[in-house]
Amino acid sequence: MGKGNVVDPATELQHNPSNKINRLKVLGILLTAGGLIVFAYFVYAVGFDEIYEGVVRFGIAGFAVILILHLLRIYVRAFAWKLSVHDPYSLDIKDTMPAVVIGEAMSSTIPLGILISGTSKAIAVRNRIPLVAGLSSVATENLFYSLTTSIFLIAGGITLLRGFAIDESVVFTINFLIVAVAILVILGFIMVIRQWHFASETCEWLYQRGFLTRLLENGRLDVRLFENLIYDFYRRYPRRFLPICLFEMIYHFVGIAEVWFILSRLTGAFPNPVHAFLLESVSRLIAVLFKLVPFMMGVDEAGAQFVGHTVALAAGVGVTLAIIRKGRILFWTAVGILLVIKRGFSLREFSRSAERQPPA
Repeated sequence: MGKGNVVDPATELQHNPSNKINRLKVLGILLTAGGLIVFAYFVYAVGFDEIYEGVVRFGIAGFAVILILHLLRIYVRAFAWKLSVHDPYSLDIKDTMPAVVIGEAMSSTIPLGILISGTSKAIAVRNRIPLVAGLSSVATENLFYSLTTSIFLIAGGITLLRGFAIDESVVFTINFLIVAVAILVILGFIMVIRQWHFASETCEWLYQRGFLTRLLENGRLDVRLFENLIYDFYRRYPRRFLPICLFEMIYHFVGIAEVWFILSRLTGAFPNPVHAFLLESVSRLIAVLFKLVPFMMGVDEAGAQFVGHTVALAAGVGVTLAIIRKGRILFWTAVGILLVIKRGFSLREFSRSAERQPPA
């Protein structure tokens, strides 16, 4: 074979730095197609007429209430992010709230939303703080959110195991997830305390061996700065820990209140708060596991139906609940897209920045 036919792996990687991104796009598209099939199945299984009657019974007034409840959730995460910004920079709630709406819209609408969401928030406030500082503040808030979400998921798993009779195979899966999440929480604490620079050291290792040299020539320094800003926050602002965690927990409690309210409208009775807690915790788990699926199409309905069946809710209530919440997501996604258009951003700009920047 002639020398001209040999492809240098380093050169190949340099010319195709977005190969991994493209594979994730393909995976996201496949998951979206699968989600649509699952969604159609549950609508067929429950019955369109029954779902329609449930939505009508919930009503416009009920929908307005859950829109307001979600606005409160946006506010508390926006305030938690505001507290996560590192001096000498700062953001106001009027900066972070629209950015959170934009980030949620990007996360919901496109298969690559898991990568673009955090980056789009930072881009939305780049006229107020530098992009790297914005990304580090988003990542810091996401760490607090991940911590509280992990505790929420563990509590939900334990409640489901101890309070209800479920299949043995599901018991094993839930126990596995509880252990896995607990280990990740412990590793996260150790990582922050010991200040492990996984991302920047990996970038440096690749750069020294000739991989992605053009991308990493300056990029590895940005990644190091990104990590340092995050770790420095935990040393300099210990008094912010509790308030940020409190806001993140309020986010979850409002989610439980939203589920409880929807159940009360659909069933016409006083719902068991434990049922609302389990439905919300499963919804959070699905949001973590299936973030690549736009609007969590199909998978959210599957999770709600599983919990509804487990806690003996009336047939179809779980699926109807998931569809109503999907309507709320569609509303706020539309608001986010309008903000994107008004500010002159584009999906391509968000996608390119997600490929260049460290994940947030």
